[in-house]
Amino acid sequence: MTWTQSETVRTDDGARLWAARLGAGGAPLVLCHGGPGLWDMFADLAELLADVTPVVRWDQRGCGRSQRCPGPWTSERFVADLDAVRRHFGLDRMALLGHSWGAQPALSYAPAHPERVSALVYVSGAGIGPDTDWRPPFVDNLLARLGEVPERLVRWQELTERPDRTEREDRERAVLQWSAEFEDRSRALEQAGRMAEPWFPINTECARALDEDRTRTLGTPALTEACRALGPPVLIIDGDRDIRPRTAVDSLERALPRVRRVVLPGAGHMPWAEDPTGFRAAVASAL
Repeated sequence: MTWTQSETVRTDDGARLWAARLGAGGAPLVLCHGGPGLWDMFADLAELLADVTPVVRWDQRGCGRSQRCPGPWTSERFVADLDAVRRHFGLDRMALLGHSWGAQPALSYAPAHPERVSALVYVSGAGIGPDTDWRPPFVDNLLARLGEVPERLVRWQELTERPDRTEREDRERAVLQWSAEFEDRSRALEQAGRMAEPWFPINTECARALDEDRTRTLGTPALTEACRALGPPVLIIDGDRDIRPRTAVDSLERALPRVRRVVLPGAGHMPWAEDPTGFRAAVASAL
């Protein structure tokens, strides 16, 4: 099975987004990558799922292989961009899979276009409460994980505090931080390095603006009510060794009317990498 050649999705305001599709026939599963400010790193995930469902990958606005553009960086804009991806591939309805930060725009799209969503798979997200529900323990767990190899922690802290990092140093810092996301510590640095191939400049302006946008939205009654009214079925997938506390997702689970939750033992923030069989079976059951 081979990927389509890279396709260009044009949004309603003229931005150009990179996209690709794997597999033929049927409505595909559309993937929403994490970040913000990063790009699609789902090649291995798409290959894992390709015999279950066709898969569409895309890079979010201003990131990765998509056109560098000046924004705007808002949840509403990203929902509109995701709808442009849907239209480009001629989909009346689609299943969505959002991972990490990408779970948030996927969750925002569903109430905005309920007639367009057949199912939502919410992977390793941080829930709908304020950042205080998960960020402080996440930072503690991140430092503890990196501190298992003290020189890695020292180097990560050094790079984090450096305001004028080169692109090469940005990549080094990211790989060090991502290595904390894998439960298999003997292979963590290698797995994180694969995530950084290919490497693109991180869109820090996008990341900063969307972090601020998220802070205004999360923990609000309006978000809870939107989740309570959500029509499409939702599958939440967690790795029980994710360094973000999974209790942060409990409020989302309680708010959703049609929800099922699968927790994969021994898996971290990228659960398909550490339990591919369990992850594939869970997604297949949702589709």
